[in-house]
Amino acid sequence: MSARAPFAWLTRPGVDPFSARHKPPLPPADYDRRTEQGLLIERNCAIPLRDGTQIFCDLYRPEGATRDVPILLAWGPYGKHSHSNQVFWPRSGVNPEWLSTLTPFEGPDPVWWGQQGYGVAVVDPRGAWLSGGDFHHNGIQEAEDCADAIEWLGGLDWGNGKVGMTGVSYLAAIQYLVAPLKPEPLAALNPWEGFSDWYREFAYHGGILETGFLPRASDNIVYSLGRTENTWENARAHPLIDDFWESKALDLEGVTQPAYCVASWSDQGLHLRGTIEAWRRFSSEQKWLDIHGQKKWAHYYLPESRKRQLAFFDHFLRERETSIAAWPPVRIEVRDRHGEQVERAEQEYPLARTAYRTLHLDMASRALVDEAPAEGSLRQDAVEGSASFDYRFKEETEITGEASLRLWVEAEGSDDMDLFVALEKLDSNGEKVGFIFYAFYEYGPVALGWQRVSHRALDEARSSPGRPVHTHRSEERLKPGDIVPVEIELWPFSTRFAAGESLRVIVAGADIYRREEGVMLPFPMHEETRNAGTHIFHSGGAYDSVLRLPVIPQRNHA
Repeated sequence: MSARAPFAWLTRPGVDPFSARHKPPLPPADYDRRTEQGLLIERNCAIPLRDGTQIFCDLYRPEGATRDVPILLAWGPYGKHSHSNQVFWPRSGVNPEWLSTLTPFEGPDPVWWGQQGYGVAVVDPRGAWLSGGDFHHNGIQEAEDCADAIEWLGGLDWGNGKVGMTGVSYLAAIQYLVAPLKPEPLAALNPWEGFSDWYREFAYHGGILETGFLPRASDNIVYSLGRTENTWENARAHPLIDDFWESKALDLEGVTQPAYCVASWSDQGLHLRGTIEAWRRFSSEQKWLDIHGQKKWAHYYLPESRKRQLAFFDHFLRERETSIAAWPPVRIEVRDRHGEQVERAEQEYPLARTAYRTLHLDMASRALVDEAPAEGSLRQDAVEGSASFDYRFKEETEITGEASLRLWVEAEGSDDMDLFVALEKLDSNGEKVGFIFYAFYEYGPVALGWQRVSHRALDEARSSPGRPVHTHRSEERLKPGDIVPVEIELWPFSTRFAAGESLRVIVAGADIYRREEGVMLPFPMHEETRNAGTHIFHSGGAYDSVLRLPVIPQRNHA
């Protein structure tokens, strides 16, 4: 048990770091200095933490550079020795020619950044690989450790005293954690897709345990000479928000550093929601948000993206005049389908001109309609059942922002219901239109939502008609004959529908999108549901089952 935690902090013995067969061979912890690919490289530099523990860092800087070098920090648990230009799966869209063989997983390429005059530090956190101590998966311990490392980097005699942070996923989320501690050298943040709500975005979607990516992520943090947090078992042991989840909470309002945040409409079920929420809550006077719809790793390493990263860091780490003076606060991609989108500048998000439209679900006709229907109901198998409701647009319509679905539901044969919702786009012929999904796939949805009905209690202070937020602190099981309303948050999206195209709402009792047979790429799944018997959905009369959509009025270009 952690001395700071009033709960049982579940850990496990570390796995021998030299036994990781899916990684490059792990070199010993001896200090090594060499020149390679135009860089001076120092491996296994020891960083002292405030409690005396030592962690290891690899440092890269331009060969011959002895002063005034800004440093980018890549902090993650995947092994600083795991660098390659072939590390990303082919379906990720990452072109190996974009990267050098020294690129850390999800982090900045030291060769490219060295060519721009930057140093790069890649750190193994406490308890990861050969670094000392036990591994803590985020929380105050990791925040303080990262802050200590930033202070150490800021004091290097060849640096300029300024440190920036960049990277994808874990390398993004750590930025939310350390920035509120305000280590003096930390001058700029570039979180590129990182969840910020451990419970709602990483572990329990709508209160339903995520069983695909979560255990995989837990397995990726086992290599240690000490003990490591057992993230999977901790999540299973805490099905409601409690002290454990509060120990992972972030002080997003405490972030004041300049921040360039990047999210993706495609990352439904992992980083999308939390990256936008982080940007919204940051107190930074200078902050920017880009929301694209592409594959996240490919987008991070795109030459165009790296030029934007360079402009951002040059301004705040080198005090240079760059293009950021002309950047709009927000850029979004409005998607038509996979590979077809239009980029647009905006002044805020959500868009101030949003006009919410309410569509009614008609259970009798299985349609979405403009006016409230007569009272009706629909019954389907709780596990295998799936119902769809279509709405055909009469004119071009853009939907951008957060949507929500209210369903009036009843269970037969169970005291709970797990609901899975997808929004899809159909072309004028009624054929499904695919979108990028979860970094690898092109057949994905417009948006997804999930909700366990016993978790239907809302946090009224944080909820809005278009964005319900659930407390997840208690359960209210169903009794026979209960018909209750449940609000379902649909993760954000931006999609254009031409006249004659349709929006489809799917409501099911299991994951609507399944992992391909035999393909073991990361994928969100929810295999431990409470569904049994029959689900009954009600509409019309007193049962206002409705979809709320953030419609964006077309601008008048006259």
